[in-house]
Amino acid sequence: MQCLSRFLVSAAHKSSGKTTVTIGLCAALSARGLVVQPFKKGPDYIDPMWLSQASGRDCFNLDPYLMTPERLVAGFAHRAAAADISIVEGNKGLYDGLALDGSNSNAALAHLLGLPVVLVLDVRGMTRGIAPLILGYQAFDPNIRIAGVILNQLGGSRHEAKLRAVIEHYTDVTVLGAIAHDPQLALVERHLGLMPNQECDDATQHVQIIGQRIAGQVDLGKIIDLANNAPALTEPPASMPVAADALGTSSSPTLRLGIMRDKAFGFYYPDDLLALQAAGAELVPVNALQDSALPSLDGLFIGGGFPEVFMPELQANAALRSSIRSAIEAGLPVYAECGGLMYLARTLRWKDTQVNMVGALPVDVLMHDRPVGRGYVTLQTTPDAPWRDASDTTDQTLRGHEFHYSSLENVPADLKFAYKMLRGHGVDGQHDGVIHRNVLASYAHLRTGAASDWAHQFVNFVRRKKMANQTQLPGAARTLLVKGQPVATDVEGYLKHLDDWSEDFARAQAQSENLVLTEAHWQVIHFLRAYFDEHRVQAQVRAMIQHFSKAWGPELGNNHHLHELFPIGGPQKQGNRLAGLLKTKGEH
Repeated sequence: MQCLSRFLVSAAHKSSGKTTVTIGLCAALSARGLVVQPFKKGPDYIDPMWLSQASGRDCFNLDPYLMTPERLVAGFAHRAAAADISIVEGNKGLYDGLALDGSNSNAALAHLLGLPVVLVLDVRGMTRGIAPLILGYQAFDPNIRIAGVILNQLGGSRHEAKLRAVIEHYTDVTVLGAIAHDPQLALVERHLGLMPNQECDDATQHVQIIGQRIAGQVDLGKIIDLANNAPALTEPPASMPVAADALGTSSSPTLRLGIMRDKAFGFYYPDDLLALQAAGAELVPVNALQDSALPSLDGLFIGGGFPEVFMPELQANAALRSSIRSAIEAGLPVYAECGGLMYLARTLRWKDTQVNMVGALPVDVLMHDRPVGRGYVTLQTTPDAPWRDASDTTDQTLRGHEFHYSSLENVPADLKFAYKMLRGHGVDGQHDGVIHRNVLASYAHLRTGAASDWAHQFVNFVRRKKMANQTQLPGAARTLLVKGQPVATDVEGYLKHLDDWSEDFARAQAQSENLVLTEAHWQVIHFLRAYFDEHRVQAQVRAMIQHFSKAWGPELGNNHHLHELFPIGGPQKQGNRLAGLLKTKGEH
């Protein structure tokens, strides 16, 4: 059992001012010398940025829909233990949520983590009616402890006096603070919500002002007392990992993974970045607005953001866009989410303006006035999904979220996708996860722990690609990672030693060449191996045509279809590589 000082800031409904109040509490308590650990409930990037600014510590998201209860409790306890006080900002209202039973509501989170609740109430136009509101919130779920209320948007001292009298007469709830209507407390909003703090030149000063205003109108002593009186938190089972990012660094060689962070791109979950590092990635910052070229990288992660706000600046940096496009064509593994997907497209159009983007993906992006996709998503991987291990042929079901006002245009009919949409919109209501070379770009935002370990999978994918292209042995050789073990090949992928072949090698080699093996591929591979075992030379195309025209019929057993199956060098080169045969050719 752990005695952790903590509480939840919630409200009766959204837009009650709880974000401003939470920012102010983080800043005010930090100014008192306390180590404040902020958390945000639900999928959100921008509120946590402001909370991090106010507390000086990374804000971590707690999401009952995207995290198991065990992982949520473990992650919270691990981080709260390193702070003097932890503040969780809720989303929407205290009892709001997706499920009818409230299982993913703020109240459910409060119950799971034993959080006393501070209720922020927008009291504009209210007097006596505040009493049944508070009483109803108390009675609706007796397991939730509403430890106090903060009255927000007061109309003046008389208004405050009336509300305090009503609350004292009809309820047993403590008034922790009373905040007057104040334009200086407002945070700038625009088409997709709050403006990120990284775009505000005066963010530090603005947070200080909010902290000072809150400190002057909220009883911080009472806030600390209620947090200190939170019940002991039951520790997770000893066998439960604290979090993917707390498992230590990977023993595998460190990879250089670029992270695009600037005013245009900044939507990253801190625990995902820590998980990338734990998997063996060194995070290298890249600035889309200022850098003229990519540094030396093994992979690149472009998170979400607001590329539409910085269209002129992004287009003006043609040198970096060209550098990224060239790196992608050369095989650089890239993962891009939402804004990153938009940036990798050919063009971006918003209102009456169209600009050029990287041009790595064969699509164009159009911004709309209303959301195209919004909310949680459920994805199922397709056979084309590039990150899975070669030995894993099962489809994964993943959870994430999306929030985009854009859609893709001029999408090629043969474009490959990594995901099938089971819930949500994605690219077209049916698919998400655009695949091009070693790029996976999606509207969906993934979370480590949401029924997947995407950070580990992506880093392993980057590692496989690096090893496949790395010259490590004499004679222009390379190694291919097969079920974690290096296997020697030449630079074209032909095995150095015939005895090293296995079906797992064929799967790994196909994955390195972005080829999804079907039953037809396996028939060709097994034919090639059987032919070589019998004749000790490789089968030429005419022998393959003769065999497969009988097996499949002339419509499929022909040279054209065989080359469609093996697009990189045809069946005589790519097929023999996958079959593990040596480069020397002969004809029987």
